[in-house]
Amino acid sequence: MAERVFVTGGAGYVGSVCVEYLVEHGYEVLVYDNLSSGHSEALVQGAKIEQGDLADRVHLTKVLKTFEPDFVMHFAASCLVGESFRKPLAYYQNNIVNGLNLVSAMLDLGIEALVFSSSCAVYGEPRSIPMKEDDPKEPINPYGKTKLAFEFLLEDCDKAYGLRSVSLRYFNAAGATRLLGEDHDPETHIIPNVIKVALGQAAQVTVFGNDYPTPDGTCIRDFVHVSDLAVAHERALDILRQGRSERLNLGNGEGFSVLDVIRAVEQVTSKQIPFTMGRRRRGDPAVLVASAEKAARELGWQPAHRSLEDIVETAWKWHREHPYGYKS
Repeated sequence: MAERVFVTGGAGYVGSVCVEYLVEHGYEVLVYDNLSSGHSEALVQGAKIEQGDLADRVHLTKVLKTFEPDFVMHFAASCLVGESFRKPLAYYQNNIVNGLNLVSAMLDLGIEALVFSSSCAVYGEPRSIPMKEDDPKEPINPYGKTKLAFEFLLEDCDKAYGLRSVSLRYFNAAGATRLLGEDHDPETHIIPNVIKVALGQAAQVTVFGNDYPTPDGTCIRDFVHVSDLAVAHERALDILRQGRSERLNLGNGEGFSVLDVIRAVEQVTSKQIPFTMGRRRRGDPAVLVASAEKAARELGWQPAHRSLEDIVETAWKWHREHPYGYKS
């Protein structure tokens, strides 16, 4: 009998690609999503969806009880750094209070295995590069603070109730599969925004800050392909099967600047990308690059998509076929 996975936020960008991978590998999947930022069109054949909100504890408990999952994967967080400064209460509500509803319902029903979509934002400004799991956690924005708070919640529930969890702290998710890609409103991520210029949907892209202590003055980020993230999430289930909990970084291990991204898109698309320099965005560290050595040891995981051009090419193919996202 196929193992069952309950996926919150499974109609979103990373969640939908993980659902696609789980279905391809024989799992029975139920997506629980309020579709506030996800897309029903991103649900692959073979997965089921229940529209619902984690704030609705009664409905959530009913769906969990009926489905009886072996594992839960939790992607249903608010995740925009800039917005988290403007609306901190909304972030604490969704990322902590609603997450608490999920964990409480799981424990009430005896479901004790969770994979959590965490973030490198839990570290804040890095003390050293590459960043390791035991580095100091000093988040500099409400988004990162709520992700870290939920990790603490999971750690305490492990000690008190035996809730096993794997928190996957991934860096900058990017790229696309053949069917699924990135479609946010508003779009804040650099690769799809540069691709919009290549598609003629925007006149230019804004680079937020060119006075960082980096070789070209722009932010450096570690881009990890979304399909590589999906592989890691499925392999994390083995840790839960062993009755263990873990906190793991997921990244490429190499940093690319904003100007590197623009050059990569130009190379892949053969289009010139005009850009203008803007002011720094609040809460943006200068450099974020992962050490994924622990994930390699614990999961046997290595990113299949190493080069920035490879990652950009998969995104470019998807956006050309879906120029207006899933509405296309």
